[in-house]
Amino acid sequence: MDQDARAEHRRQVKDFLTSRRARITPDQAGLPAYGGNRRVTGLRREEVSMLAGMSIDYYVRMERGDLSGASDGVLDSLATALQLDEAERDHLFALARTAGPSKTRPRTAAKAVRPAVQQVLDAMSEAPAWVRNGRHDIVAMNPLAAALYSPVLESPVAGPSGRRPANTTRFVYLDPAARDFFVDYDRIANDAAAMLRLEAGRTPHDRQLIALVGELSTQSELFRQRWASQDVKFHRSGRKRLHHPVVGQLDLDFEAMGLPSEPELFLNVYTAPAGTPTADALRMLASWAASQDAETDSKRLDTASPELD
Repeated sequence: MDQDARAEHRRQVKDFLTSRRARITPDQAGLPAYGGNRRVTGLRREEVSMLAGMSIDYYVRMERGDLSGASDGVLDSLATALQLDEAERDHLFALARTAGPSKTRPRTAAKAVRPAVQQVLDAMSEAPAWVRNGRHDIVAMNPLAAALYSPVLESPVAGPSGRRPANTTRFVYLDPAARDFFVDYDRIANDAAAMLRLEAGRTPHDRQLIALVGELSTQSELFRQRWASQDVKFHRSGRKRLHHPVVGQLDLDFEAMGLPSEPELFLNVYTAPAGTPTADALRMLASWAASQDAETDSKRLDTASPELD
């Protein structure tokens, strides 16, 4: 890690720990609040060190950005003292792992899938399914997912180009159409930045990830605010409400999972309970996608056919 990268890493550690300390009151931590004029928001450093069972000097060193040499036991005690959730614990441990000299080559987010993975996607004919990397680039999709996410794929700022694949977080923050597409836009925006922050802790040397964060920070005030919150979040399952320009509102359940054979890739699958309006809308979307494909194939044939005298 070069000097600039080391300084940036220390700043990230400092900002994360101070933001987590600031949100916990003495009452929440089970501590008496001595004195009525506290000059800090949340816990004091000495209170965190006491709760974590470490010296104040050691904790101050950690909060200044130095996690090198911290054992799993120390990190776990600190995570408990700061009342970190599972994603925040994962982030703290990732920051500690990248604090020392790197012993492995930096990981680069994958940009493609093996043919067998694409076959799996295509076999899911009744459910939109797609694969993304940690930067939220869309790496592969089945036809129904392509139809579902057509606003993203057609976006002038977030859609695929010769230089880069479509990126859902770029769409969320840089394309005004995202506010119409995502019914719960504010939550989606929060989650997108928090997921990206989690990935940045895991792969701090990913140059394209660094460039993406820089691009979003430069062009979106909302992203700068969300990024500064230091929040992190797993993306595993839940409900996503979309307003599709062709079939209207869709209330979808999603499951997101890592691919064991492709550690840098994640599979997202959207479904709806049978008999619901969303299930019917998905069938309509599949029909629309098929008609679009047929129209495209027809135009391609017309273009390729020689004119008859």
